Amino acid sequence: MKYALFFLLSVLSIAGYGQDFKAHTFIRGNDTLPYRLLLPKDYKPGTEYPLIVVMHGAGERGNDNISQLKHGSKLFLNDSLRTAYPAIVIFPQCAKNTSWAVMEFNKDSVGWAGVKFNADIKPTIPSGLLHQLLDSLLASGSVDYRRLYVGGLSMGGMGTFDILARYPTRFAAAFPICGAGNEAYASRFTHSTALWIFHGADDNVVPVRFSRSYHDSLRVAGASVKYTEYPGVGHNSWDNAFAEPYLLAWLFSNKRK
Repeated sequence: MKYALFFLLSVLSIAGYGQDFKAHTFIRGNDTLPYRLLLPKDYKPGTEYPLIVVMHGAGERGNDNISQLKHGSKLFLNDSLRTAYPAIVIFPQCAKNTSWAVMEFNKDSVGWAGVKFNADIKPTIPSGLLHQLLDSLLASGSVDYRRLYVGGLSMGGMGTFDILARYPTRFAAAFPICGAGNEAYASRFTHSTALWIFHGADDNVVPVRFSRSYHDSLRVAGASVKYTEYPGVGHNSWDNAFAEPYLLAWLFSNKRK
């Protein structure tokens, strides 16, 4: 009973600040991607705006089209930030038992030891739909193709690395939080995408070594990359990352040529 009440209060809390994020669905064939969209405060049709994509973690999967707003959405509702950094923001939602990145598991290995991130095969259904949604939004005439930004937390951080590897020239900047990926793909987007990687030093869900390794590979390849590791912080490093005072300023400082 207490858990049900807590869940209900959580949903109502999310719904409260989700009112500005309008519910939409993107459908292709038999597949559907729910997503929430926030327009700039003084949106003007025909004006091209930056687009920010935020991918949620495993705990926010489903089809309610609201849970994905649990982490990070409040940042984009801040009045002063919306005025200073007008942008279109989308929070897509992954269905249960799916993921943003293709992960192949070795059944003979334990934990993360045998996990392989593969961006050279067909993307997951949510990831494929997200890319088509971006194409659709770009075709609307309201999105500046030079200022596409992507980020995500945990499973969404993995999705961030995955989508960068698949579409290496699409995004001007990215912010993977407590994520993981195959650093062998780093050279693909080294010269097209700036990154700011975040992780908690005491993360016992997604090992911090993934972010450290990806950062090292990007730095060696000559990428524009920042890395912030939070001492004493566990898996919820997204709380710290979304509280970074210069996150949006850094995002908007990057533009594709």
